[in-house]
Amino acid sequence: MDSMERRRNIIVDLVNQSGTISFAQLKDKVPHISEMTLRTDLKALDEAKRIVRVHGGAKSVDVVIGTDGMFSQRSVQNTEAKQLITQKALAFIQKDTTIFLDSGSTTTMLASCMPDQSNLIYTNSLTCAVELCKLKQPAVHVLGGNINRYSMSVCGVHTVQDVSKINFDQAFLGVTSYCSQIGFSCGVDEETVLKRTVIHRAEQRIFLMDSSKVGVKSTYTVCGLEGVDVIISDGRLPLEFQEECRRHNVRII
Repeated sequence: MDSMERRRNIIVDLVNQSGTISFAQLKDKVPHISEMTLRTDLKALDEAKRIVRVHGGAKSVDVVIGTDGMFSQRSVQNTEAKQLITQKALAFIQKDTTIFLDSGSTTTMLASCMPDQSNLIYTNSLTCAVELCKLKQPAVHVLGGNINRYSMSVCGVHTVQDVSKINFDQAFLGVTSYCSQIGFSCGVDEETVLKRTVIHRAEQRIFLMDSSKVGVKSTYTVCGLEGVDVIISDGRLPLEFQEECRRHNVRII
């Protein structure tokens, strides 16, 4: 390992340990690195998607996109569970309805299996949109907004404004994490606002959730179990969580 790689690994470790760190704080922790070199390293690490540069400092990838990791990583995790969830979710899709498809690897897998029938489908996911392009009959709308290159999705003020005018029959939402103390949560503030808005605009709220998401916390709370109608899972949800769902009249599939 050369000195540059070793130096950049140290920077990544410091950013990950802090979650969010200012340039001044980072400079104090690595006084042997010049400001010019540090700025060059941060730029290179951001381009490599190992950290996220922000004004005045840096954030860890987990803080920005939640504990799921980058889309490229999520797409190869828990594949069997996602396939099972997808097959269960397909049974809920009805013809001639208005559907919201959230971003995420599980919803992308669902999009790849969607029936070619008359539906009005809205999504903030670029990967879902690519899969839906293969269908002829549904009318597919990709919401506008700021691109998150880590999650391959769009979110932001304009996305929320668009969604707030639409009445969805069903919303299929991905889950980053859940714990009883704070409910469902994710790592992106703007994405949280979008999910909350969709929940309020949907007649049926369907959460796609494998068991690995239980007992995990992210930064921003989306909702509690009162914001959910159906949870489609891999059949391995903890008994304590299942009991919580029963108390809130949430159906588990």
